[in-house]
Amino acid sequence: MFWLLIALLIFLFQILTILILEYRQPGKTVAWLLILFVLPVIGFVMYYFLAKEYQNRRTVRRRGFIAREPQLLALRQSALVHRPSDMESPEFRHEERLFNLLSSFSVLPITGCNETEVLTNAEATYEAILSALEAAKHHIHLDYYTVRHDEIGCRFKEVLIRKAHEGVEVRLIYDGIGSLELKHGYVQELRQAGVEAHCFLTPRIAFFDKRVNFRNHRKIVVVDGTVGFVGGINIGDEYLGKNPKLGFWRDTHMKLVGDSVYYLQLVFMRDWWFTAREKLQKPEYLPKHECKGNEQVQIVASGPDTSSDTILEGVFSAISAAKEKVYIATPYFIPDPSVLMSLRTAALSGVDVRIILPHHSDSRLVLFSSLSYVQDMLEAGVRIFRYRKGFIHAKVMIVDRLMASVGTANMDMRSFFSNFEINAHLYSAKAIQRLEEDFQADLDECYELSLHEFEKRPVRQKAAEVIAHMLSPLL
Repeated sequence: MFWLLIALLIFLFQILTILILEYRQPGKTVAWLLILFVLPVIGFVMYYFLAKEYQNRRTVRRRGFIAREPQLLALRQSALVHRPSDMESPEFRHEERLFNLLSSFSVLPITGCNETEVLTNAEATYEAILSALEAAKHHIHLDYYTVRHDEIGCRFKEVLIRKAHEGVEVRLIYDGIGSLELKHGYVQELRQAGVEAHCFLTPRIAFFDKRVNFRNHRKIVVVDGTVGFVGGINIGDEYLGKNPKLGFWRDTHMKLVGDSVYYLQLVFMRDWWFTAREKLQKPEYLPKHECKGNEQVQIVASGPDTSSDTILEGVFSAISAAKEKVYIATPYFIPDPSVLMSLRTAALSGVDVRIILPHHSDSRLVLFSSLSYVQDMLEAGVRIFRYRKGFIHAKVMIVDRLMASVGTANMDMRSFFSNFEINAHLYSAKAIQRLEEDFQADLDECYELSLHEFEKRPVRQKAAEVIAHMLSPLL
């Protein structure tokens, strides 16, 4: 009885610890309690290493600190949009609340001097990036979640080594979890050639520092401070459709030229200080440039190193402002309750809400979790489509003719709260129209789910969805 009482007290202690630390996020609390009940001791060990938020977000933000001078230089040299009446879209001039929210991200403002190019799929993206790298004169900055030592990874390595030999400053950040399979020899070759390559939270450090749950999911390329790239595509052959399981890989990336590149650079500087403990402050990293385009773009970044959940706030507010349509393509659909409610409300009020999800997925658990939200969406009038040509990995949102978003953040709670993410908000008709054309083309490769048919899915699938749904806040 004595040992049974001790075991019960330990178990109660574990329950109370989770309840106290996770009371702000009930979904995560339920998920961890489920794991704890199934695996009483192992579950708590998992919680200790995987789930605990940064003990002091202020400390982490200081670690992600960048000097004030580069921020001020970027702001001085940018053509900023200060009023709703200055937005290209006439509709935006009546959306003062949405504009005020987006403008509150003052470190990453709406810029008005840009040229954009939508890059559909990896072939176009890699060629555009490699071409920009070849033209580099001063510096190359890359920040990637996944880098692989495969055919395309070797192409990047060869270019980076050659540019380093030419005297170009080359810096690479790769994530410790996303690039777990990257061989040490790959990195060594880069370093021996003069490339500064650093791992963002190595798995060992992240594990013992209780931050393995936090990943740098960003994909940033900045060349000479004037050309930038952001989107969903990492460096790996699977993005070229060479994964035999997933086949064709559908993705979206963006090329940016203009003021918005300053803010991609600022985010890279922050990540570089976080990773390499080196401040990049030279004005050459934020050079003056001629304003050739007038497209409006805003870079939005979020993560455990920021004081607010800016990407989530932007998504929620944009959907809430929709009057005609909300189009979303995402490989993982595990929405925060606020996003779930905004989508339901939009659909119930007559907005055309369409969501493209994959038919083939790289994770069955995440797929079942995504499907667990489908019936609720269908009942509210949201139209759900599943992409069957291959695996859709694009992270795109289009709201009326107000704005579109392309970037690294999935429509899931990991991207909203745990990962270091970055998106580009696009406010010009040209970019929005091109993304909508791509979305319509993707719909041609989809089949639509009906509520009547979806309710007939097998009991085994429903059970899997229930379990995945309970665990979804942790995925």
